[in-house]
Amino acid sequence: MNRIGTIIVALIVLLIVLASTMFVVDQRRFAVVFSLGEIKQVIDKPGLRFKLPPPLENVLYLDKRIMTIDNPEPERFITSEKKNLIVDSYVKWRIVDPRKFYISFKGENRLAQDRLTQQIRSALQEAFTKRTVTEVVSSQREQVMQWVRQKVGEDAAQVGIEIVDVRMRRVDLAAGISDSVYRRMAAERKRVANELRSTGGAEAERIRADADRQREVVVAEAYAKAQQIKGEGDAQASLIYGQAFGRDPQFAQFYQSLDAYRNTFRDKKDVIIADPNSDFFRFMRNPQATGAPAGKAGK
Repeated sequence: MNRIGTIIVALIVLLIVLASTMFVVDQRRFAVVFSLGEIKQVIDKPGLRFKLPPPLENVLYLDKRIMTIDNPEPERFITSEKKNLIVDSYVKWRIVDPRKFYISFKGENRLAQDRLTQQIRSALQEAFTKRTVTEVVSSQREQVMQWVRQKVGEDAAQVGIEIVDVRMRRVDLAAGISDSVYRRMAAERKRVANELRSTGGAEAERIRADADRQREVVVAEAYAKAQQIKGEGDAQASLIYGQAFGRDPQFAQFYQSLDAYRNTFRDKKDVIIADPNSDFFRFMRNPQATGAPAGKAGK
């Protein structure tokens, strides 16, 4: 019985020893194998592996996935204009050299995150002190993030870390200066609007003045042309009248008398006081009459 118990105990011990010599490497982690406290090898391929039992060899696992440093509270930075900005940022990073990472941080992610946080804060402050609020918020925001990523990435590579991305989620002015900045922006927009309105008003006056000048020129030219045509028409009419009346002077006198009657009695209310026997009414008394023209009756 004692012999069977000894065999069972030996088998259990053997199984424990064999189990301590096997380990599984997950695809999401690195496996760092230590031999008497020194790094023997780094395994980054997944699968079943073997080693010597402790304390001869030990295994430390490091995460190879992308990790995030997300500050719980936004941080304050100062721009070149001495304006305070409240910045909410985050950093994406991962381990690329487990050997350097372990030597630098003893495999502690918390220590690595603390160091990266300080470096990111220092790089952001350096970038902000060289730029204005407008440049940081809009025109050079992407350049700032790229510059910080490159600067911190150079230092991080020496400790086995790769900076995947640096992003600023929110950049706001401090509460004490937001109102003054907004008022200044509103005043600037109002000044630009007034300048545009003034320029537009001046341009409108210039266009109206030019239109009025062109209208006056067109009207004057049209009037001159009309007077010229009217004069030519009157001259041609006088010539035709002269030629026609020269052929029959008696008819001419009769026509002129009718024209005089028409101009004199243009309205039913018109009244004339004259001698009925005057020469003005001779064609009324006798259409066949001859003598001095109607226009000379009053002489």
